[in-house]
This record gives sequence, structure tokens and C-alpha cells, in this order.
Amino acid sequence: MTKPRSKKTPLDPDPKYNDQMVTRFVNTLLRKGKKTIAFNIFYDTVDKISETTKENGYDIWKKAIENLMPSVEVKSRRIGGANFQIPTEVRPARKLALSMQWLISYAKERNGKSMADKLAAETIAASKGEGAAFKKKEDVHKMAEANKAFAHFRM
Repeated sequence: MTKPRSKKTPLDPDPKYNDQMVTRFVNTLLRKGKKTIAFNIFYDTVDKISETTKENGYDIWKKAIENLMPSVEVKSRRIGGANFQIPTEVRPARKLALSMQWLISYAKERNGKSMADKLAAETIAASKGEGAAFKKKEDVHKMAEANKAFAHFRM
């Protein structure tokens, strides 16, 4: 008999916006356990977004995360000696994780002085439906669409 799954401990909300999603984003942004630095980068990013767009930076960040969430992805499965890319629905927790990872990784690749500048630029682009992170989401959706003939192999 297998062990029961362990309960996920809820994250503490961040001090400024009182939102668990911000804490989760900061934990994804985290490097070498420097959480204070990660929080400072996030808050600087939100301030820079507000300055640039003259709107609430926190709302634009939330919109960007929402825009980057994929609804389907492909998973490789070996059937009869051949590998097939099978499109599958994405769990809500994974949607959020993927969107945050893509936003951070493509922000790192951008040109800019600080991480806050890069993250602000990528977030603004993602909220408008542009940028490298949004293109990644579109590519994932195209791949799933192209392989929907193999959807019947789903478990």
C-alpha cells in the first residue's frame, strides 16, 4: 500500500500586497536563498511598471501572469517503439508555475541594467500579449494543436 500524499503547506502572503501568488513568484525568482533581495527585485519591478505605464503595476503583473498561463501542453509518450507528443490539459498549479518560470527566464535573457528593469520590460510585454515569454506560450499551444491527432493515446 502506498503512503498518502503529504499536505502542501500554505505559503505566507507577502507583506506589501498580502498575496500568496507574489510569495510564490518571489520563491521562483529566488537565487541562493537570498529572499530579501528577491522581494526587493519584485517590488522594484512593480514600481518600474507603474512609472512606465502610469497604471497599477501590481495589476499589470497579475495580467501578465494570466496571459502566460498555458491551457494545453505536449508530453512525450513511448507507444509501440515510437515516441509521440501527446497533448494534455495543464493542471492549475502547473499553469501558474510555468507562467512564472517563463516570465523570469525570458526576463533574464533581455537587455537591461538590473533584473528589475528586465523583469518590468518582459512583464509589460506579456501583459500586452507580446514578448518572448508570450511567444513560448503560443509555441506550446501550436505544438499541442499540431499533435492533436495523437490525443486518443492519453491515459
